[in-house]
Amino acid sequence: MSSQPHPPRFRIALEKEDFKFSAAHFTLFPGGGAELLHGHNYRVRVEVTGSDLDDEGLLVDIEQLKKTIRERCAHLDSRTLLPAASPRLQHTRDGDAIEVVCGERKYRFPAADVLLLPLVNTSMELFARMLWEELAPSLAGSRVEDLAVGVEETAGQRCRYERGIVWAWGRR
Repeated sequence: MSSQPHPPRFRIALEKEDFKFSAAHFTLFPGGGAELLHGHNYRVRVEVTGSDLDDEGLLVDIEQLKKTIRERCAHLDSRTLLPAASPRLQHTRDGDAIEVVCGERKYRFPAADVLLLPLVNTSMELFARMLWEELAPSLAGSRVEDLAVGVEETAGQRCRYERGIVWAWGRR
């Protein structure tokens, strides 16, 4: 069995102090359980990888990528994040409030404080994938071949979602 050397690649890792969001949530568990409503100071890390640079010697427009990451974090910041796609959670709007029922628990939140996310759960795994899906389109036209997004929920507890980016022109 011969081992092929890995082709040369460029990897840029971005983990800025302001790539963060603070939010309330509760994770749903198998068997019908759920955490109590609580909050985290989430941190986001993004890595882009590619084997080729553009004519300016750049893998990606890093300033635009940082701007997009900050926008996505700001969108989630200071909110109660709820999994709108969960069959275990029912939510209704009542004037300026969102009423939520999850099992035996009932919550009422100011509507302006809530983000109903298209997720089945508000886990760090799904946050990482959601952010990946939101960031990937901003990389069109760059030389980026792979994107990884890490979401840290607490110190020492992080999920990383990574996958290759396939562009319309057939280049990976």
